[in-house]
Amino acid sequence: MAKKMSAKARAAARKQRDKWKNKRWFTIRAPRHPWNFKRIGETLGETDEHIMDRVYEMTQQEFSGDFTKMHVLLRFRVTEVVGQDALTTFVGHAHQSDHTRRQIRRYRGKIDDVVDVVTTDGFLVRLKPLMITERRCQTSVKQAMRAKSAEIIRSFAAKSTYSKMQEAMLGGDLETEIRNAVKAIYPCKNVVIRKSQLLQTGVITEKGPTLDEIHAEESRQEAELKAKKAAALAAADEEEPEEAGLLAAAEAMESISEKEEVVEEPSEEVAEESTESEAEDEEVTEEEVAEEAVEEKSSETESSLMKLKKDELVERAKAAGVASSGTKADIVARLLE
Repeated sequence: MAKKMSAKARAAARKQRDKWKNKRWFTIRAPRHPWNFKRIGETLGETDEHIMDRVYEMTQQEFSGDFTKMHVLLRFRVTEVVGQDALTTFVGHAHQSDHTRRQIRRYRGKIDDVVDVVTTDGFLVRLKPLMITERRCQTSVKQAMRAKSAEIIRSFAAKSTYSKMQEAMLGGDLETEIRNAVKAIYPCKNVVIRKSQLLQTGVITEKGPTLDEIHAEESRQEAELKAKKAAALAAADEEEPEEAGLLAAAEAMESISEKEEVVEEPSEEVAEESTESEAEDEEVTEEEVAEEAVEEKSSETESSLMKLKKDELVERAKAAGVASSGTKADIVARLLE
């Protein structure tokens, strides 16, 4: 038997509220600099504290529209909530493991490294470069390439802000600089920054448009889009009755023309001309039949003559008064002339 609930338990069950009704949507936005609070997604939460420190992942293809970067994962952490907007900080990126494994083949060299750098605005970042050589190489060569890439990364970070480093990592400028530096040591198949990680934040710059300016721009764009849609719908509604009227008029004209069509009887001259043409066709037909019969007869005669022996053909040629010299084909041709 089912256990009966006490009055206290029933009262508690009635007072229990639905948590989903209290949740609301928050718009996730990229950092102010250099992404200008770009809208990158949405998330559900009851209060601002519930979505703080959430990490949102997306591919670089979804972020920038570059199809060649579909294997790169970007990570954003929510650090501040302003109204319905969840502001984030870029905390690193990573290449998908299956894409990295496809780069490595037999008889190639793999060079990994871990480099910690500090940018000019105080951000501590860990970078992990990956170099794939075209052929196997010695350990000394790998050490030289590893040292050269670490030197390039540290020198770049020493004169760049965190936002500039983000652009260089995701845009490929830093990878190109490393490739140009290490190809003098050994030929490389591929050079990438396969992973980055933000270890410590620094001074946040206030460059770029404010959140209010971004809201005003987005509302203006939405208003323009609505106006264009309304104009397009109005133009379509105006064209539809005109097209309907034209179609109705065309159908009416077709029905009238069909009713006015009258089948006329052929005149005597036309009838005579038709009989004459029919007679000519009959004459031509009879001539063609006769020619075909002659051709068939000649072909039958030629075939029958070719079946005879040469002596018989010679006798026929003498009887017909034609020359009997030459081959069987010559004698048959003279007999058929």
